[in-house]
Amino acid sequence: MKKISERKRIVVKVGTSTLTHKTGRLNIRRVEQLVKTLADLYNAGHEVILVSSGAIGLGMGKLGLRERPKDTKGKQACAAVGQCELMYMYDNLFSNYSITVAQLLLTKYILLEDRRTNVENSLETLLSMGVIPVVNENDTVAIDELELEVGENDSLAAIVATIAKADLFIMMSDIDGLFDKDPNSSDDAQMIPVVQEITDEIRGVAGGVTTNVGTGGMRTKIRAVEIAFEAGIDVVLMNGKTPKKLYDLFEDKPVGTLFTKKDS
Repeated sequence: MKKISERKRIVVKVGTSTLTHKTGRLNIRRVEQLVKTLADLYNAGHEVILVSSGAIGLGMGKLGLRERPKDTKGKQACAAVGQCELMYMYDNLFSNYSITVAQLLLTKYILLEDRRTNVENSLETLLSMGVIPVVNENDTVAIDELELEVGENDSLAAIVATIAKADLFIMMSDIDGLFDKDPNSSDDAQMIPVVQEITDEIRGVAGGVTTNVGTGGMRTKIRAVEIAFEAGIDVVLMNGKTPKKLYDLFEDKPVGTLFTKKDS
């Protein structure tokens, strides 16, 4: 198996829980650490694709809403406001390190149809130009609830990793990794450092493990791993609370749970 430090093209997915406080407002210190670390990995020679949640959450904060809208129209409005905030933030922060970012807003129908090739071409061209693509689901114009929920951004990020032919897919969440039982309710829960096959037992464990913020739980993360596995891509699930842990990961230190097929 190739060392983590040797993986050139990486897709990093960050969830709402990483980007925001419980109030829905931006966690400025954490986002700055994330951008600085990704910029450093970029400078070290890695190609970085960032799949970022947070538009609806940031839109809620901007609009002064205390609860996430339950209807499509409300989510679209929050996403429209929040997406401006999200890209302004990334453009501003990455520019401090002389790195250009680009926005890609996708829906599942674009990813599943012939237009998928256009997404691949766009990603390849941007990466060849030294740009960091920032990808999100196009919540603003999604036409129905089915399209709005691609499977939240875990599955979206896994599909992007597949299209981009990534060497590694990193999911940053509000949990340290995959545990043998729910760590929120069991003090003796143990983290599983390496998973080489997605079995019914692993799916069963994931079904009982929850995360605290955002729309994605552990079950959706396992589904994302399965999508990546189908394309031969290894996955790391780690806590986004301390983005600097990415340095440990790329120094080949154990971080989170590594999902790697036996024949990788």
